[in-house]
Amino acid sequence: MIVRRFRAKATIANAKAYAVFFRDVLTPQLREIPGHRGALVLSEERRKNTRIIVLTFWDSMDSIRTFAGDDVTRSVVEPEARALLSSFDPEVTHHTVEVDTLE
Repeated sequence: MIVRRFRAKATIANAKAYAVFFRDVLTPQLREIPGHRGALVLSEERRKNTRIIVLTFWDSMDSIRTFAGDDVTRSVVEPEARALLSSFDPEVTHHTVEVDTLE
């Protein structure tokens, strides 16, 4: 399994709105992609903003290509999400899961 990591920042209010957007809009779309295994949206509130980390789980890089296109390192950020985020990393990272104790 491969974990795709995306990082962003938002105001505290917009971070909560982003989580709702991810759950209600993006999650149903991701579930339609073969090889998508789930996601986590993590937040860390700071004094003036919230750091967001999105972890999506995939069967393979081919599954990720179906989602992201040929440049799998490019962040995929919907216009609605861009409106909520103060900033985001233009590139993502991919990590191979070596041990999974969640199942």
